[in-house]
Amino acid sequence: MVNGSIRAREVRLIDSEGNQLGIKPLREALSLAQEADLDLVNVAPQAKPPVCRIMDYGKYRYEQSKREKEARKKQKTIQIKEIRFSPSIEEHDVNTKLRNVKKFLNNGDKVKLSIRFRGREITHQDLGRKILVRMAEEVKDIGDVERQPKLEGRHMIMILSPKQQ
Repeated sequence: MVNGSIRAREVRLIDSEGNQLGIKPLREALSLAQEADLDLVNVAPQAKPPVCRIMDYGKYRYEQSKREKEARKKQKTIQIKEIRFSPSIEEHDVNTKLRNVKKFLNNGDKVKLSIRFRGREITHQDLGRKILVRMAEEVKDIGDVERQPKLEGRHMIMILSPKQQ
């Protein structure tokens, strides 16, 4: 809350340098802020009496948005990459997909491995599980199994995440 939108009778006032001026009536606090050509900002509305500070509110919001932008810049967003298999996949295709899994894990992304069972393939779930377990074994030095192979409908899904250094 800023200036006229503050609804308390008395406020604990802090000036622009950070010095406490004590408990003042709201009108006096507003007039002190206007004399300094600054805003009266309610920084702790839940306190008794509320704590208000005399500051340049526009400059404060600008600096706050810069800090948030800087924090977002430093964040690493983790994506989930999906690689699909079938239970009757050939050896060379497994090796190609294994290369992609390693590449994704090295880039810091999570990898969702899914096997789609079509038709009567659903009776051979053990083949799909063997493929997923093999993939987990091949990448155990760079990735961890976040979620074990689990059948969801006609898809068996396992999630790998990069190892934390």
